[in-house]
Amino acid sequence: MSDFTLPAADTVVKTATTYAKDLAERVIWTGLTAAAGVALAAGPASMFSATFWETVGVAGIAASGSLLKGMLARAFGDKNSASTVVGV
Repeated sequence: MSDFTLPAADTVVKTATTYAKDLAERVIWTGLTAAAGVALAAGPASMFSATFWETVGVAGIAASGSLLKGMLARAFGDKNSASTVVGV
């Protein structure tokens, strides 16, 4: 039978904390980018009655915003992370 070793508790906590920071940041930024995309593609007055193509436009704008944010985070932050949170 092979030996099965678990990582140290501090490693697990640090990994979970890093993941939580990264996840929270990405959710917040994507939400803000998508809201800006709806406002830009459909206009603030009709954002709850967007057409199919307006919805596709919102998705494209959100994806572009996330891509740009990740590229800027790499350019100005840690080279091995798409996160702007320090330590991620």
